[in-house]
Amino acid sequence: MSQIIEVKVPDIGNFDSVDVIEVHVKAGDSVNADDSLLTLESDKASMDIPAPFAGTVKEVRIQVGDKASQGTLIALVEAGDSAGETAKPTPAAAPPVVTSVAAAEVPPPSMPVPEVPKPIQPQSTPNPVAARAEFAPGKMPHASPSVRKFARELGADLARVTGSGPKGRITREDIQAWVKGELTRPRAEAATGGMSVLAMPAIDFSQFGPVESQPMPRIKKISGANLHRNWVTAPHVTQFDSADITDLEDFRKSMQDEAAKRGVKLTMLAFLMKAVANALRAYPNFNASLSPAGDELIVKQYYHIGFACDTPDGLVVPVIRDVNQKDVLEIARDLGELSAKARERKLKLEEMQGGCFTISSLGGIGGTAFTPIINCPEVAILGVSRSSIEPVWNPQTKAFDPRLTLPLSLSYDHRVIDGADGARFTSHLRMMLSDVRRLLL
Repeated sequence: MSQIIEVKVPDIGNFDSVDVIEVHVKAGDSVNADDSLLTLESDKASMDIPAPFAGTVKEVRIQVGDKASQGTLIALVEAGDSAGETAKPTPAAAPPVVTSVAAAEVPPPSMPVPEVPKPIQPQSTPNPVAARAEFAPGKMPHASPSVRKFARELGADLARVTGSGPKGRITREDIQAWVKGELTRPRAEAATGGMSVLAMPAIDFSQFGPVESQPMPRIKKISGANLHRNWVTAPHVTQFDSADITDLEDFRKSMQDEAAKRGVKLTMLAFLMKAVANALRAYPNFNASLSPAGDELIVKQYYHIGFACDTPDGLVVPVIRDVNQKDVLEIARDLGELSAKARERKLKLEEMQGGCFTISSLGGIGGTAFTPIINCPEVAILGVSRSSIEPVWNPQTKAFDPRLTLPLSLSYDHRVIDGADGARFTSHLRMMLSDVRRLLL
């Protein structure tokens, strides 16, 4: 005998009148037990409501944007043979039996469906939906209960899996691909002697006072993961120094009118790039990368230099190619064009690839020094802070002269570069920047 059963929202805990954000079935669909019928979301959590049995959806009585609570009718589902009464055959002409049952109240397939379900007391009955659903503050990954069970069996963290289904929904194939990637990628533990990082504790900060959850911009999500990897896998050392740029700044100002005629804004960063390219030629180990196995040093014969660009969505690193073959005005033009593209979110992928070395300049904001994180697989990065007037001893006049000095912070991978070479590199930069004529060599 076929049965059409009213499937309702079961006990969902202390949630009342929550939003329906997704409906995963339509009339005519076949569903299996535990397949997700719809997703509810409150201001604190979201949850999937699973099908309590296998069958065919005859009619959907709820839609996206509706409000739902315990007992709200979801759909009419024609139960399969395993969900209906099979003890006695019923003539084919017999009309279907319509019963009303909540999604969490349907008994296991081996038990007959009672004609009139007995009321369930929430205080004495476990909540199977709440046990299956994963509650988390903010937006959580979308996946059906069966997929969540599959993820738990494999030990997969759904928060780290990218869904390929509609609206980013996670499928079994997504979990399999994530697990395969985790098993094949190099482990940071191997480079740290088997040491692992403890998981961050989950704390409900609302217990201490008012809070507000804000989604992380996509760029910060990507760069954050990369920065964490770079910091953990590359042993950082930072060398601090300062350069006298008094004469260079005077020269830069004298070139402003000529640069403006060419439609170029001439900044100190253009001179820094020229000086860095010269230093990379003098110290090739800084223009290199470690092989994935860590047993070879790949020294590059080109000089592509990236610069950290601040955008409303976070930092991006455009790359200027062949800096050693360009004059300062050409570099300045490239800086202006790539910076504008970055702010307008128009950078192409190839314009952020192939860098040998990165410069992170905070000169327009402030600070005296900082420790920039290496942009792996590069082996070094130069941080630049705000220039300031400092008293510098002049041995000829035997007096202190006011000089414009530029703070430099060079972070490098200690597996490739030792402290002596780090000091030599910043000394070379200091020499190049103190005498503008050297930039022409």
